[in-house]
Amino acid sequence: MSTKRIFFVATVAMLMSLTLPATAAFNEKDPAQTAASTTKNEIRGAQLLQRLHDIKATSKSELSRQEKKSLRKEVREIKKEMAVNNGGVYLSVGAIIIIILLLILIL
Repeated sequence: MSTKRIFFVATVAMLMSLTLPATAAFNEKDPAQTAASTTKNEIRGAQLLQRLHDIKATSKSELSRQEKKSLRKEVREIKKEMAVNNGGVYLSVGAIIIIILLLILIL
């Protein structure tokens, strides 16, 4: 085996040993609490969607400039809250740097 290959295997093993305990801690959530929070998130999401439909249905020609501005601000806040509730996959800067370094080593 070449030195480059040994270094690569050692790096991957080290990274996996660091990340596996961290991911195991995230999976230890109480199922009852998770189900309750999911239900609350679904209800809140439905309320936010209903509010967006109400805003879209209003006649904006009758509103003043300030009212239109406040509606736009409210729509932005609702969209941000919905994005937070939906979750997603987020990568930290450190994770991105490690991925890039691994890709450089592989290629």
